[in-house]
Amino acid sequence: MSQPGNIPARHERLFREIFLARQRVYAVGKPTPLERLELPGVDAPVWVKREDLSPIHAYKWRGAYNRMAQLTEDERARGVITASAGNHAQGIALSARFLGISARIVMPVSTPRMKQRAVQRHGGEYVEIVLHGDSYDDASACALREARESGRISVPAYNDWAVMGGQGTLADEVVMSGKGPFDVAFLQIGGGGMAAGVACWLKSYWPGIRIVGVEGVDQASMAAAVQAGKPVTLEHVDVFCDGTAIKRVGDLTFEPCRDLIDEFITVTNEEVCAAIQQFWEASRCIPEPAGAMGLAGLLKRKESIRGQRALVVVCGGNMDFGRLAWIARHAGIGAARRRYYRFEIGEEPGTMVKLLETVLEGINIIEFQYGKTDARVARPVIGFEASPIELDLLGRRLQEYGVAHEDVTSKADVEFRIIKYDPHLFRHPWFVQYNFPERAGALHDFLVLFKDRANLCYFNYVFTGEEVGRALMGVEFQSADDRAACIASLRESGLRFQEIGGEVLARIL
Repeated sequence: MSQPGNIPARHERLFREIFLARQRVYAVGKPTPLERLELPGVDAPVWVKREDLSPIHAYKWRGAYNRMAQLTEDERARGVITASAGNHAQGIALSARFLGISARIVMPVSTPRMKQRAVQRHGGEYVEIVLHGDSYDDASACALREARESGRISVPAYNDWAVMGGQGTLADEVVMSGKGPFDVAFLQIGGGGMAAGVACWLKSYWPGIRIVGVEGVDQASMAAAVQAGKPVTLEHVDVFCDGTAIKRVGDLTFEPCRDLIDEFITVTNEEVCAAIQQFWEASRCIPEPAGAMGLAGLLKRKESIRGQRALVVVCGGNMDFGRLAWIARHAGIGAARRRYYRFEIGEEPGTMVKLLETVLEGINIIEFQYGKTDARVARPVIGFEASPIELDLLGRRLQEYGVAHEDVTSKADVEFRIIKYDPHLFRHPWFVQYNFPERAGALHDFLVLFKDRANLCYFNYVFTGEEVGRALMGVEFQSADDRAACIASLRESGLRFQEIGGEVLARIL
């Protein structure tokens, strides 16, 4: 057996566990690909380890099977119990069915249904799922309590030598790929099992590699442990990246991570969303949020890794389809390509068109929220998407034109699209759903039709990625005759719109 080349002697056990795990894990899964990732704006060759292409679409099968394959006959007869937010559970389920071992799996109540169904599919009759608590830590406490009471063997998600050894085999595949050595690796950290195993193996063969540990802003339990000199329990963790939402890292994973990881950085949920979009655009890969954290860290440090060969790991691709809408909305914010402003302009016909024709000319509008709440002042919220440079230029133009505005990108009312309006202020209103070609200037062209004879009193539009944009808008007129004349001319224009009336209009007004 090869000896570790650049790691402290106290971590030789972890090295040996990884070495021995190679003889076991491939009974249930094949090596996953290591692929080149072309990233615009990143002046460095980047390679990605595609653990999302594993038997359970995540790396966790490696540690789960390596641990369960070493159970004695007596232990197999007693069965196993574990806690998991999803991916470790799938690894346990796959291993349970392959080895014929009963498994009881405790999952947080908030675990995505897709992961619950996948666990049952992989494990079949050998698996029983129990939902308990609001977090992984709640589920873990329940599993440990049941293990003591039932005699089942506890198989932790990360805090176990055999589990860590199995997870480290993905690094062996990186070394054996012939595509190294790498100068830097960005590794996401939850409980620390994968990061510890991968860092140990990579540093053993490539002593000069720099390991960057990546954690969520409100999940940085390993960085907190390193700072405190021991594992500590966070009071709260954000669960957007549910696969890494750990309040306390493992006692066993702590020392390898402390000794072998050179730097710890944090990323926001929006930066993770931007990384997911980068994966999609570069390779049509859609990782789960935790799976994109390594790339989010790389993108945050892209200026400092120019010319270096970089490695990231897609540790999982198990995500509920329903989360994609939130991710798509926040990806632009995380990449500094999307910004929201609340403007203050006169509440009179033509003011919005004038704003579009001057300071906002040429900028891509992806969202519009407005409701009339004041007879004299309008405060529309408009979302823009462009390059960071173009958005900075927009900010300067607003200053130069003296347009009153406020950056509301992260404000809760904008995030939840709360559009306040006072229908008592509407004068002879007309509501319509307008369908328009999703191109720059289309909204402006429609609003021009009302420039001198009507005024916006309500506007609700958000870009959905379709070729046709859809907006719900309300316009008001000085008189009923003006209203009738305008509607008649619009019906002759050939524009696609649907008048809102009946009970729907009654609810709006």
